[in-house]
Amino acid sequence: MPMAANQIEELIKAALPDAQVEIRDLAGDGDHYAANVVSEAFRGKSRVQQHQLVYEALKGNMGGELHALALQTKAPD
Repeated sequence: MPMAANQIEELIKAALPDAQVEIRDLAGDGDHYAANVVSEAFRGKSRVQQHQLVYEALKGNMGGELHALALQTKAPD
């Protein structure tokens, strides 16, 4: 069963409460999303570390309910 965009946003915000999250359904199928995530938690971390924080927030759903997630992450300006 596909994951809804609001579920993805809720999981990310639960792990990163200050996060500004923008989710787009890329294919209209509930399986392929793009996410822009801005959080102070990313400051001083590499892009890989930032993405790992988001994947951890998704609690193992990546590759299962959520097939593909194109991530853009950064700390606030």
